[in-house]
Amino acid sequence: MNKTRIAILYGGRSVEHGVSINSARNIFQYIDKNRFEPIPVGISLSGVWYKTAGVSKEIEQGEPLSVALNPNTPAFTTASGKALPVDLVFPVLHGTDGEDGSIQGLLKALDIPMIGTGVSGSAMSMSKLVAKRLLKESGLPVNRFLHSRFSDAKQYSFEEIEQALGLPFMVKASNLGSSVGVSKVKSRPDFEAAVNEAYQYDDSILFEEFIAGREIECAILGNEPAQASLPGEIIISKQYEFYTFDAKYVDGDAVSIDVPARLDTAITERIREVSIQAYQALGCEDFARVDLFLTPDGKVYVNEINTIPGFTNSSMFPMMWKERGISFTDLITKLADLALARYHKSKRINRNFQSALKF
Repeated sequence: MNKTRIAILYGGRSVEHGVSINSARNIFQYIDKNRFEPIPVGISLSGVWYKTAGVSKEIEQGEPLSVALNPNTPAFTTASGKALPVDLVFPVLHGTDGEDGSIQGLLKALDIPMIGTGVSGSAMSMSKLVAKRLLKESGLPVNRFLHSRFSDAKQYSFEEIEQALGLPFMVKASNLGSSVGVSKVKSRPDFEAAVNEAYQYDDSILFEEFIAGREIECAILGNEPAQASLPGEIIISKQYEFYTFDAKYVDGDAVSIDVPARLDTAITERIREVSIQAYQALGCEDFARVDLFLTPDGKVYVNEINTIPGFTNSSMFPMMWKERGISFTDLITKLADLALARYHKSKRINRNFQSALKF
């Protein structure tokens, strides 16, 4: 049996570049090599694509690649002119220029099958502003928020936000992940620094009501139908004000994880139901991780959706499916099967309209 050639895209022009490398390294290690031929393709911080021998932070030591602009024979091409055809692409790119629909649009234009959510779902989920508006419109619970752009002539004052959202409140860059560009504002002295930090990474920022509750995550897998794992909980050390980048990736003692979370049956089912509804409302495909808050009085809020969740050793997405009996290797295989089935199903769409139009 011929192996499926699967390009693993990693790195990218993103503040989450390093997280992407760690995720891709695990996927390259655990992918079923009896069925798949993994082809690591690293994207440098400057945006240049390279074929690398393995998954490595030394991306620029690889062989530069270009892409053949022919949907009938999609292939990467090496600097020496050698074609490098692939059957499937797995973008393991967290954050901007990877999780926001840009790479997904390129692959769609080239008609290359791809694991994960497509252009529109990726773009909507990546934008915290768009996602919150759509989730709210769909009747799903989200915390209160305000929005501002760097170009706005009038910026919100600390007093206006305090009156609308109360204290403390969160300040976030609209289009980032991994808690980059996120601050908790407890008083006026925190405010200016938090806004400047968020605008450093984005032209669009959110001010969000702070929810004092438990950090809950739920993994979604599949399309028709989508399935939800049992929720997991991230228990953050009291030395952290919220789930920061360092707490997620740097400090090994910052969090403890319960998979599954210690929840009663009714709350568990409510979280699973809301997570699937959020996944569907934002047009997600194949897989995603839904992040939620659970308050002491049992209210559930959707925080955000990650269409390319982490696959690092401490990542919740593979951990929650492992608890359901799906190994890391089997999970990658399921994702590939879902993507290929969805791609072949999409071929029923007619792209040619016959009319009397002359051109």
